[in-house]
Amino acid sequence: MFGKSKWIKLPRNVLIGHGVVDQVGAAVAELSVAGRPLLVTSPSPEDIAGDRVRAQFDDVATTTVSDASFSAVGEVIEAAEAADATFLVALGGGKPIDIAKMAADELDLGFVSVPTAASHDGIVSGRSSIPDEDTRHSVAADPPLAVIADTELMANAPWELTTAGCADIISNYTAVKDWRLARRLRNVEYSEYAGALSEMTAEMLVGNAGSIKRGLEESAWVVSKALVSSGVAMSIAGSSRPASGSEHLFSHQLDRIAPGAALHGHQVGVGSIMTEFLHTGENGSWRDIRDALRAIGAPTTADELGVDGETVIEALTTAHEIRDRYTILAGGINENAAREVASFTGVI
Repeated sequence: MFGKSKWIKLPRNVLIGHGVVDQVGAAVAELSVAGRPLLVTSPSPEDIAGDRVRAQFDDVATTTVSDASFSAVGEVIEAAEAADATFLVALGGGKPIDIAKMAADELDLGFVSVPTAASHDGIVSGRSSIPDEDTRHSVAADPPLAVIADTELMANAPWELTTAGCADIISNYTAVKDWRLARRLRNVEYSEYAGALSEMTAEMLVGNAGSIKRGLEESAWVVSKALVSSGVAMSIAGSSRPASGSEHLFSHQLDRIAPGAALHGHQVGVGSIMTEFLHTGENGSWRDIRDALRAIGAPTTADELGVDGETVIEALTTAHEIRDRYTILAGGINENAAREVASFTGVI
């Protein structure tokens, strides 16, 4: 029997390559999007490529965001209304893209994603992650109309942003395992296609971990392609399930306990080492995840995240409280078990 019908929203155009930031205007023209764009950016991306993007439009307004917050979303909405903007162009890393995505959704406008760093899969997904006091909210929104990822710019971004993006993708391993577990034990809706695509994306990163190097544009291309695939998997699923499981709950709890200690991707990478151990045991594939993270220079221990062991234990034992999403951590893991997991995997 066929299931109920479902809309799958995906970017219409995806352009990845050297110097493609100069093709933003052409990509927008292919979308048949008319009117005035509002360029949403932050200080560093503005300095790097703001003028190059503006030069491709006859009439463009610009707003610069300094932080990722709901108040910043409101400021972008006000700027778009004041400029009579008909679509948004987000230039930068996760911050301007997530903010523009939420603002565009609120205004019922399309937006174009122009990432300058491969820091997470939000460059193409239909989700925004915005911090709010001591927590972080994941909010549904439409994915971008187009993604223009310039590998030259991304290769020159701070290396820790690239390693965070890689770790975010590698953590798809445990996210999909949690999703399948939720299907078996809670009858959660599951998409074989989205799950397989997400796993393939993680495998691509693990298989290429040794060749992902600082300043190498080919590495930026591999990571960008993986981030796009991960975002598409979420769009197909209609949720963040293909890329967000127990490892993300661990990261969100770290944000509460030790805000600003580490980048999101690095936190979920370390979380994935431990939750993969819970899924597959001592002789499971958690070592493959750890070794891939080490190969790209991403953190694999509490010290490398900038937190102490007790903080990791607290986050691991309370992560299930974050949201009502069934994962391997459902019901909680007690302190002794958490300490054994973190110690055996070398996280503490």
